[in-house]
Amino acid sequence: MKTLDYIKLDAASAAKTVNGLQQLLADFQVFYTNLRGFHWNVKGKNFFQLHARFEEMYNDVSEKIDEIAERILMLDGVPAHNFSQYLAVSKVKESGMVSDGDAGLMNILETLSLLMEAERSVLATASEAGDESTVAMMSDYLKEQEKSVWMLTAYFGK
Repeated sequence: MKTLDYIKLDAASAAKTVNGLQQLLADFQVFYTNLRGFHWNVKGKNFFQLHARFEEMYNDVSEKIDEIAERILMLDGVPAHNFSQYLAVSKVKESGMVSDGDAGLMNILETLSLLMEAERSVLATASEAGDESTVAMMSDYLKEQEKSVWMLTAYFGK
């Protein structure tokens, strides 16, 4: 039995959505790891605020990773689960050692831009397939991230 048989989505269209979700899964996994590094290594006068904020962010990203992987499964795909696979395709790059809070925040701003681009692509593909659940998930992510971008650009005075 396949989930698609019961949720009534076309297998070929769902496979296209799964491909986009696999890309997004890889991007979010690398982003998660970067956020953990920012959380662990941040130093300076904003340490307390940023240390806590980075933790909130990586917890949120962890939930999104699980949601994306589960959506891939619902669409009869198999989520990638090896970091070698993620690193091979991720548009988000490993940050390396970052202890400066502003550098971490700028990395986050740039990463959000990449994620939103990928999410809009998945949203379009899912919309063409009549996959309202994936569309709703991507719309929710975009709404949150656009607010975060606004806050980060305000922080940097841009």
